[in-house]
Amino acid sequence: MTNADGAEYRQLHETVLDRLGSDIVAGVVAAGTRISADDVVTQYSVSRTVVREVVRVLESLGLLAVRRRVGITVLGEEHWNSLDPSVIRWKLAGPQRFEQLSSLSELRSGIEPLAARLAATRATPEQCGALTAAVIGMSSTSRAADTDAYLAHDSDFHRTLLTASGNPLLRAMSQIVVEVLEGRTRHSLMPHVAETEAIRLHGVVASSIQMGDPDAAEAAMRAIVTESATAVEQMKDDDDTRE
Repeated sequence: MTNADGAEYRQLHETVLDRLGSDIVAGVVAAGTRISADDVVTQYSVSRTVVREVVRVLESLGLLAVRRRVGITVLGEEHWNSLDPSVIRWKLAGPQRFEQLSSLSELRSGIEPLAARLAATRATPEQCGALTAAVIGMSSTSRAADTDAYLAHDSDFHRTLLTASGNPLLRAMSQIVVEVLEGRTRHSLMPHVAETEAIRLHGVVASSIQMGDPDAAEAAMRAIVTESATAVEQMKDDDDTRE
């Protein structure tokens, strides 16, 4: 297989995976539905090899079950790996977007304040510098908070924070948090101009960690998560009003 063929295969694989995964998570393809590999081949005009690989990935995520003599069956949400970044991304793209954001906000309220507290006693000088640089970047792009530039700095901050906790399990949560930030940007759920208080609080977290003050770092991080959750709830209320 040439590099060009490999790139085309990966693109086809990712396209079918995203579309079928999104449809299952959104309920377009309901739990209990039997899926024919031949139908997927026809629907997406791809090879059986691509379909087999897509099915394998979705099975590993708990979205599909493959059984001999039964075939491919769509599974209910109770079987899904809900912490997988792909599943999170697909849910954020679906009709239950706000419910997903609410659940993720509850998760963040448990892990990020703790990460900030731990980072205040474990962060390296390099990590302290990276947190400060991320806050400066957020501040410099705050008048376009719904763009990729602001998102990059915001993601750097939260990724560094969870890594600086020194806890490998918290570090593993970093992609989940980044998916939340990316989802809000991708689906126009970020304000165009960042809240001044939100930027200030990120700065407080960074400075508190640098000064080794776990109480202040935890409190400021909890305020950030609360502010984010409140903003999402307000957007949900506005969306319900428009409907």
